[in-house]
Amino acid sequence: MPTVITSKNDDEENYSSQLLTANKNLALQIIETKTREAQLVIANAKLVFQNKEKENRAAELVIANQELAFQNQEKQNLAEELIVANTQLEFQNNEKEDRAAELIIANQELAYQNKEKQKRAEELIVANTELKFQNIEKENRAAELIIANQELAYQNEEKQKRAEELIVANTELKYQNKEKEKRAAELIIANQELAFQNQEKQKRAEELIVANTELGFQNKEKEKRAAELIIANLELAYQNQEKQKRAEELIVANTELEFQNKEKEKRAAELIIANEELAYQNQEKQKRAEELIIANEELEFQNKEKEKRANELLIANKEIESFTYISSHDLQEPLRKIQSFSGRIFVEEYDNLSAMGKYYVERTKLSALHMQTLINDLLAYSRTNTTQRKFVNSDLNQVVNEALEMLKEELQDKDATIEIKDLCEINIIPFQFRQLIQNLISNSLKFSIPGKKPHIVIMCNFIKYDPTTAIDYILKKDYYHITIKDNGIGFEAEYKDKIFEIFQRLHDRKEYPGTGIGLTIARKIIENHHGLITAEGKINEGAQFDIYIPAQQ
Repeated sequence: MPTVITSKNDDEENYSSQLLTANKNLALQIIETKTREAQLVIANAKLVFQNKEKENRAAELVIANQELAFQNQEKQNLAEELIVANTQLEFQNNEKEDRAAELIIANQELAYQNKEKQKRAEELIVANTELKFQNIEKENRAAELIIANQELAYQNEEKQKRAEELIVANTELKYQNKEKEKRAAELIIANQELAFQNQEKQKRAEELIVANTELGFQNKEKEKRAAELIIANLELAYQNQEKQKRAEELIVANTELEFQNKEKEKRAAELIIANEELAYQNQEKQKRAEELIIANEELEFQNKEKEKRANELLIANKEIESFTYISSHDLQEPLRKIQSFSGRIFVEEYDNLSAMGKYYVERTKLSALHMQTLINDLLAYSRTNTTQRKFVNSDLNQVVNEALEMLKEELQDKDATIEIKDLCEINIIPFQFRQLIQNLISNSLKFSIPGKKPHIVIMCNFIKYDPTTAIDYILKKDYYHITIKDNGIGFEAEYKDKIFEIFQRLHDRKEYPGTGIGLTIARKIIENHHGLITAEGKINEGAQFDIYIPAQQ
């Protein structure tokens, strides 16, 4: 028993040393956390610098547009001078008939004017060359803006990865908590078994004491029997029958003594085995305690990592809000001025513009309109990430009708037919789902076959999940299957995933206008509903979009 107590003291010393080691590891992890925070501050500083660079690029684009307008004005002035020179030349030709004496002077002046006209033409060529250079510079600035937008999309993807890592970390944390509970239960069972074995060992010790007491008693009895044997030998002649009885009793006593010695050896062997098993269980208990300490340290580390991921997610959301503010104010304000000034030039100075000047103003208005559409689409895409996701049990018929009302003019222009079948009530975010339906119907109208009336079919089915069947379910739960099908130009099967990527277009913008963000917004809305969207299409046979939404959110 004292040996067991000493072993427990050693275990307590081991636990103390392990606790010190755990504290040291915790201090190291705190230092690592501070290092991560410093790196995060540096990353934020880099992001601020990149935003300033993007603003500088936008300012350079505004200056380039102003310089382009100035050069267009200079070109117009040169053209007006050329018209005056031609008018003067015609006037001098008429005067030549009446003023024959002044013919030589007129010819000299005409030659001089031709030289001036040639100079003006050369200056016009130089101006056109410089204008082409500035157009190239403007395209470069537009390319830089596209790269900045792609970088923003990449940052959004990184944010989504962080969110997925946070989900995985939470899942692993739940699993480890369950494992910790299992270890604690095993430790309780081991302690109970150890207490039981200690009781058994105490019983064996008591039995051994009883056996030793009985052995001493039997030894005394043997001495008595020996004394009786001496007396019996002295009375041998008289007590032959008594000696035989005593001899038989002595044989029985020796047999019993031998049996008790064997039992004592068995009890000693059992006591040795019990002590070995007790030592083994103490080692197992120590291992379980060490595993519990490691699990607690890992749990603490994962909690800190989860806090880091949550902080990173908050920072990413603030970056998206900052981008939305810039798109809503800083980018749209100069764009409105460009649209306003180009519109005023087109209206107030239309008669004074040359054919090429009118063409340039029209191109400027179209480019500004395209940029306005792009900014609005980017704002819509960012709002699908930042807006509050409040699910409401909604009638899908009403949502579709509201989307059709928004597209009323386009439907009338295309003379489109909308066929609605078996729509039902579904738990959704109403304004996001209305935007989803509107984007998909608008996409079908845009890519309709020229000369053929668009025909769009919208239907909905409820799918009851049954894990006992061999059916391959899209979602492993009850869900709604919504289908939007059209008879448009369709697309090749290899592009069924690419069409959902941001800024991805299968056709030239001149042929089919748009920014390439509409289907990306549709996919993001479905992700917000924890669902799935797929697309199938055939060339000149139409396209079909399948949406799968869980019945319970």
